[in-house]
Amino acid sequence: MIYSTILLAVEEAATEGGLFDFDATLPLMAVQFLVLAAILNQIFYKPLGTAIDSRADYIRKNRQDAKERLSKVEALAQQYEQELAETRKQSQQLIADAQAEAQKIAAGKMAEAQQEAQQIREKAAQEIEQQKQEALQGLEQQVDTLSRQILDKLLGPGLIG
Repeated sequence: MIYSTILLAVEEAATEGGLFDFDATLPLMAVQFLVLAAILNQIFYKPLGTAIDSRADYIRKNRQDAKERLSKVEALAQQYEQELAETRKQSQQLIADAQAEAQKIAAGKMAEAQQEAQQIREKAAQEIEQQKQEALQGLEQQVDTLSRQILDKLLGPGLIG
């Protein structure tokens, strides 16, 4: 029953022109649509398209500038790394040279100290030898003196010659 009423309503609408009625309203609607499209194009789409294009150009320009800056920064970083490596190499060479010079100086001072110690030992040995000789001479004189005194006491004072 419901289907039959729907079918009747559809048949009546179809006979009256229905959904697609090709009378004077269709060209009028088409003209209205074209006018609306032209107005929207002038007022909304063109400024929006211009803004989007200018924004895209701005982004493209900034991106290109950023790439150029990045390449410059990378080149500078590489240059600084090379300079840093060269400076490190030079400072290591300077340290090695300073260490070698310090070792030479230390070896020289050590040799001088050993030489000075040897001279002091030799001088001390000479002084000891000299004092020994002096002590021996002093003892010889004392022995001679004591020997005479002993002989004088044993033999008498006038007998020794």
